[in-house]
Amino acid sequence: MTDADFEVYAGELVAVVGPSGAGKSTLLAIAGGLDSPTGGEVWVDGAPLHALGTAELAELRRDRVGYVFQDFNLVGALTAAENVALPRELAGVKRRAARGEALAELSAVGLADQADRYPDQLSGGQQQRVAIARALVGGRRLLLADEPTGALDTSTGSAVIDLLRARLSRGAAAVVVTHERGVAERADRVIEIRDGSIIAATADPASVGHAEERTP
Repeated sequence: MTDADFEVYAGELVAVVGPSGAGKSTLLAIAGGLDSPTGGEVWVDGAPLHALGTAELAELRRDRVGYVFQDFNLVGALTAAENVALPRELAGVKRRAARGEALAELSAVGLADQADRYPDQLSGGQQQRVAIARALVGGRRLLLADEPTGALDTSTGSAVIDLLRARLSRGAAAVVVTHERGVAERADRVIEIRDGSIIAATADPASVGHAEERTP
């Protein structure tokens, strides 16, 4: 990224659009601490990612940032419920409680009846929804999603955006990379990236609720 300066506010859904290779996925990776910027600063929920040590950064990513990757990144040896529960168990939540949280999230994405199936027993769209449930579990403050509705039909994709919206109303922020016009139209703000730079942004983030709670 060469020129990407923006903030995302609590309660806000930001859509990132642009051609393939523009830097959209790189932006998400830097925002979530998976990659380090070559310059500048990255802050998440008041924490300076660029200044954190390895252990601190790993803890922040685990507890406060939820990811939905294009290739899902599910653990093949774990069931859907176990995949969703994993970050909670890593955070020290007891297995039974973590499973309860996982089942609630799977129910929210319409997969309560698939909880004990393994990824290779699920369709691509079902795996996508498991990945979304895993990103939402535990009340994360920042949700980063790379084409979260790409493998879903229109109705299910719309339901997923509704689910994200419900989480944002409880104080989270979301940045979603998308090629789908319907997703961008439901965002509070649209950021267009080309050649690693933000070339356009629509809407005023100050018009979104909780604008005083900044989550860059």
